[in-house]
Order: sequence, then C-alpha cells, then structure tokens
Amino acid sequence: MRLIVQKYGGTSVATPERICNVACRILETQRRGCRVVAVISAMAGVTDELIKLAKGVSPHPTERELDLLLATGENAASALVAMAVNALGGTAISLTGAQAGILTDHHHNKARIANINPKQINEMLSEDYIVIVAGFQGQTPEGDTSTLGRGGSDLTAIALAGALNADACQIFTDVDGVLTCDPRLVVDAKKVNEIAYDEMLEMAGSGAKVMQSRAVEFAKKFGVEFEVRSSLTNRRGTVTKEETPSMEDVLVRGISLDRHQAKLSIAGVRDEPGMAARIFSNIAAAHIIVDMIVQNASIGGTTDISFTIHEDELENARTILMPVIGQIGAKRLNTAAGVAKLSVVGIGMRSHSGVAARMFECLGKSGINIQLVSTSEIKIAVIIDENDAERAAQLIHAEFGLA
Repeated sequence: MRLIVQKYGGTSVATPERICNVACRILETQRRGCRVVAVISAMAGVTDELIKLAKGVSPHPTERELDLLLATGENAASALVAMAVNALGGTAISLTGAQAGILTDHHHNKARIANINPKQINEMLSEDYIVIVAGFQGQTPEGDTSTLGRGGSDLTAIALAGALNADACQIFTDVDGVLTCDPRLVVDAKKVNEIAYDEMLEMAGSGAKVMQSRAVEFAKKFGVEFEVRSSLTNRRGTVTKEETPSMEDVLVRGISLDRHQAKLSIAGVRDEPGMAARIFSNIAAAHIIVDMIVQNASIGGTTDISFTIHEDELENARTILMPVIGQIGAKRLNTAAGVAKLSVVGIGMRSHSGVAARMFECLGKSGINIQLVSTSEIKIAVIIDENDAERAAQLIHAEFGLA
C-alpha cells in the first residue's frame, strides 16, 4: 500500500469549512488505497497573534517559552483536522512533533532537525490510522519543545517523507503550484510544471514564499521528490525533482523578489587576511543571516565590503559592527534600509549566455538603478530601491517571455 505524506498550510486550514475540506481530501487519499500522514500548519494568522500576545506581556520573551507558545498553533490545528476526519467516518489521530519522533538541536525558534524516529507513526499506520502531525515543531534532547522557523511545516513534511520512505510528498497551499513570479506582483505569471531542486532552492532563498528554503535543501540532500499544489482545486501542481537534460532548454524558470532588505557597506577595510572573518564572525555570533556579499577590488591597500541582511536586523547589526569598525581600522559604516533583492533563476543559464546583459539593459532603460549584483551559475540577483521593486519584477518577467 502506497504511503503519502501531505502538508497543508495555514490558509488551507484557515476556517472550519477549509478544515473540513482538508479532512475530505485526506479521506479521499486513503480511500484510493493509500496510507496517509498529514502535516498541519497553524491556522492562518494564529502564529502572528501568538507572537503579538507574547510581546504584550514581555518585550523580549525567552526563546524557550516562545517556542512552547507558538507550537500550540499547530497542535490546535492538527487536533481539529483529526476531529474533522473522525466526524466524516475516518479514523485519525493527531501527534505533536515530539510524539512523531522529531528530534532537533538546541536552537530555539530556528531549530534544525537532528534525527527522526517515526516508530509511533509506523505503529499508528499499521493499525490503519490516518496520522495527523503538528508541523513546525520538534523536541530538543532535554525534552523541550522547539520550533523550526517560519515555514517549518514544509521541513516537517519533507523530513517525514524521507524518514518514512514515502511514495509521494504533496505540499498543499493556496496557489496552483510554483509560478514564474508572485501573482500579486505579476498578474500574468504562469504555473511551472516541473522544477529542479537547485532552481527551487534559489527561488525559495530569493524571496519566493511557496516553500521554506531549508525544506528544499533537505529534499535535495535526501532525494525527496515533492509536488506543490492547491488545496482548493484538483489540478496538478509543480513537481520538484532532480534536474533532467530537457530542463536546460528553459533559459529562465522564474523571478523572485525579496523585500524589506537592508544594505551595509564598510568602507576602507585593509586588504589583509582575516579582515572579512573579523567582520562576519561578529555578525554570525548574533545569529544574523547574511545574504549577498560583495567586495570591491583593492585600491591603495584598502577595499569596501558590502552585504545585505533582513531589515529587521539592521539596528542590531549596526550596534555590533560600530566597535569592529574601529578595531580593524576601517573608515566608516554606511547603512541603508528600504532596498529589495530581485533574482532571475534558471538552470538554462549554465548553457546560454546574455541573461545578465538583457536584465541589466532592461532595468537601465527603465531608469532603475542597480546597487549590488551577485551571481551563481543559475541565478543573477540585484539589489534595487524597494520603491522600484514591483515595476522591476514586471519588466523582467516580460523581458524573458514568462507570461
């Protein structure tokens, strides 16, 4: 009997009616002769409300207690889905992340999965239960509740699919699949039928909200093929898998936009070994995630280093770096919020030239200034003013004929 892991996002379980719709889908899957493990996110908006409550009683809630609080959103949603399945004549049981055997490291709020022991899930499946697992969460070695970061239910589903050796993994959301761009930015964005792990990873890491990037990374590492599809229709979605030769025929697979970025530039850094390490080790110690890094060519024995982080971390980063600037003898620190990262992604770039030229020319003709550029073999990313972001996404989408 085939084993299917399904994940339902917050919008899919946002109301009692949608919870019942999810329960019907799960039962339909079982009635087609499949064993089902369903991973459930918190109802849409619940996590934000819990964070708001926490901040209402404590400006700086401890990470352990915050994890315990936030996990209740997924616990409630998974129990409600199990209730709905049982009310429709099925036999379901809900499990927390800990009960599902998900062991994480000690880093609260952004924990990483260390191991999965799906013994209890397998026991329930052998007794013909539909197993409903609370996503986004696990347990530390000390037995504390931990959470996996925003979008962590994606990681729960992918990891369970790998640990259970599932025959299929389906990620249900409120869109038909992976689109060439966010449809809120580009109204004529179209669905992509299949996408390579590397492309999906680059798009997820560049601002596409369909999948958590860590989940895609896990899927690639362990070869977990998955499909992103809508919970509101029966249409096929987008399959993410190992790349095939035909995939390189597509020059650009999609465009991503990551808003609310901040740019920091350290001017006059001595061009000596260890300077960059001193800068970024301090940033890393504060668990600030750095995205793009650009270092200018050395002139007169000094260079400039620029990088981007999320806008929310700007003040923290500035506080950390000001003493470092003096210690390493750099001239100054320049910071700017209100920038965005626009990325074009496609494995076809490996075998086709001219993508960067077309992108830069398109933006230049429209008067959109490029502040930083970063590339990989399948991605070109630029930092631009956030006020130009939406127009830039539309122009580049049209330039590469993705509509």
